[in-house]
Amino acid sequence: MDRREFLKGGAAVLVFGLSVRAGAALGPEDRAGRPNILLCMSDDQGWGDVSYNGLKQIQTPTLDAMATAGLRFNRFYAAHPSCSPTRASVMTGRHPNRMGCFWPGMPLKLQEMTIAQAVKRAGYATAHFGKWHLNGVAGPGKPIAASDPLGPGRFGFDEWFSVSNYFDTDWTFSRNGENVKVPGDGSDAIVAEALKFIEKNAKQDKPFFACVWFGSPHAPHKPTPEDLKAAGGSAYYGEIVGIDRAMGTLRSGLRKLGIADNTMVWFNSDNGAWFDPAHPDENGTNGPFRGRKGDMYEGGIRVPGLIEWPAHIKRPAVTDVPVCTSDIYPTVVDLLKITIPDQVKPLDGISLMPLLDGQMKERPSPIGFWQCNGGLSSNNGFSAWNDNRYKLVKLAANKYELYDLTADPSEKTDLAVKCPEILNRMKAELETWQQSVLRSCRGEDYFAKP
Repeated sequence: MDRREFLKGGAAVLVFGLSVRAGAALGPEDRAGRPNILLCMSDDQGWGDVSYNGLKQIQTPTLDAMATAGLRFNRFYAAHPSCSPTRASVMTGRHPNRMGCFWPGMPLKLQEMTIAQAVKRAGYATAHFGKWHLNGVAGPGKPIAASDPLGPGRFGFDEWFSVSNYFDTDWTFSRNGENVKVPGDGSDAIVAEALKFIEKNAKQDKPFFACVWFGSPHAPHKPTPEDLKAAGGSAYYGEIVGIDRAMGTLRSGLRKLGIADNTMVWFNSDNGAWFDPAHPDENGTNGPFRGRKGDMYEGGIRVPGLIEWPAHIKRPAVTDVPVCTSDIYPTVVDLLKITIPDQVKPLDGISLMPLLDGQMKERPSPIGFWQCNGGLSSNNGFSAWNDNRYKLVKLAANKYELYDLTADPSEKTDLAVKCPEILNRMKAELETWQQSVLRSCRGEDYFAKP
């Protein structure tokens, strides 16, 4: 495993699969405290679009501070290389193809159990802010009517301040069905609204769960003039300046309310950047990784990922254990010890609590990826099978590539011919998983007994 120095100011060491600054450790806590939970997600931000991963065009001081204070994932994966499917995975802990959410703009099914519905069973207040994109509405973000049959309110959210898709400056949102136009940067707008919800529940001493889903840096890039200037004229990076500032406002708000220690804040992107080799400064960077948004290569699915939770993550840590957006749901359910007798199964994600407790040395099961156009066949589209070291990429029927991500994270050397035993094992595992996904896609999970 790579033993580079990941955090400035100290040598990295390996502890339970984590790369941790010397002297650092993850401390267990009494889970009865029921932490507040915030899931923050950017839109099309590449792995390399944070300065802690080497970005030079701008600085991302808030995200850097979170990376320095919390747990940073070097191998955080979006479950799909595009937005709606990844959001469906966060909501359910299941691969989006299981519920027919194959592509951007496709809806989440009402039969699914969502993370918001789950935490309500533990007494949490719930809210959604920003980009929803799970109600089957395409195009720029539109306010979500209270009567929308697939709006956030139908999936367990008590409140929402949301739009259907991406948003920029001077946007009109829906506050529980009422249209509200907000001047200025949209990232600032949703965080300001989120802080109202947070303060209200903090004063009532009620635990809360919220999604804060940014619409940036999704195209078209329209930052404020001030953010454009701060990014040296790059509209794309101007939007990331806005995200970082908004995250700073959120972080400061938690501290002013005195609830930062026991608030679990996740941050990640929904897929890789739409990197354009012909215009490398316009649409972000996926760092050293091959591919971009829409690809099964690392650049399409490996994204920035962080958790800050001071009461539990007491020292900064960096891990190379692969994790995925599908892991968020089972992690939260495990953390809160929620019993869900009507859980739709199977889940594709795993609980990361053993990782947060310093007990997980490597991922216990691979991560499956599959981008298809809805055809009920395992040969439809592109897929991948990603374990702790090796990654199988299926480009078509009987066309496979194999990469050693430990030695070759940029996926330059295909080992399919050189390593037939690994290839065949992973092919069989991928096919078994895809057949399970196809059964789910046919609706069989909804009729099975829990």
